[in-house]
Amino acid sequence: MADAQSSSAPFPDHPMANPGYGKRSAPDQRPRTGQDFTHLNPRDAAIASYIDGLCDGADISVKALAKTLPYGQCAIRTSLNRLQEAGHLRRGSECVASGVNLLWVTRTFFSRTARDDTWWASFSRGDVPEDTRRETRSKAFILLAALGRRAPVLSLSHNDCVALEPQASEWLRRGATEDDILRALTAGLPGPIHHPAAFVAKRLQMKLPPAREPRPVLRALECSECRAPGTADALPGGKCRPCTGKPTRETPTLPAQQVRAKARAVRAGLIPRSDRPKR
Repeated sequence: MADAQSSSAPFPDHPMANPGYGKRSAPDQRPRTGQDFTHLNPRDAAIASYIDGLCDGADISVKALAKTLPYGQCAIRTSLNRLQEAGHLRRGSECVASGVNLLWVTRTFFSRTARDDTWWASFSRGDVPEDTRRETRSKAFILLAALGRRAPVLSLSHNDCVALEPQASEWLRRGATEDDILRALTAGLPGPIHHPAAFVAKRLQMKLPPAREPRPVLRALECSECRAPGTADALPGGKCRPCTGKPTRETPTLPAQQVRAKARAVRAGLIPRSDRPKR
């Protein structure tokens, strides 16, 4: 699940893109640390850190970033290309539902966690691989552990949180937000609650939202230089082969003599016009 982005982002005054466009955070990123972009040069790291602090939907075009950062458009464009090569960024498009219509919108996907081409290929197909370096506690566990701050009568022990974690995780898998779960658990509390864990388990079971029908992911990436669309496999590092100076993979062709021989064989197998049945 992508990290939650809210109005409390570090740069709330940054301009937003048109609805449906702009930055989109990649899913399953590791928690922020002070070492996230230390493998980059200082300018690239500063721009990556700034983009990471923006909420989803923020305008991260070269022009918008140049208006808010102390770098020119050429420098920012170069840094964005290097962030792409380092696995933090990909440009592309995604098909989204707009009422009864489907609309293709431009996306710039950003990942605080550097990803390789294999990961981006899985992401473009809607099949995100599990990160082996996941945080030790899930969002469901953290939500349950903090439940007592919202409603003290529902304070849970560590063992209670471990036991209830699968139920809360199922809510998240079905599309519920953390606020949805908190409202369901704390709204209209009865009189004294003697067994908070049993009460929470009952509500998680009784108010479980219906499972959503899976919708196929329609997502395409594009070359950062010429904007040619393609699969992630055809865009290593975010660029197509012609833009990286590599020769394109040509489709093997048959020798002319072999083509003529196959054509003669096909003609030989045809029924003469005079022998064809009348229609």
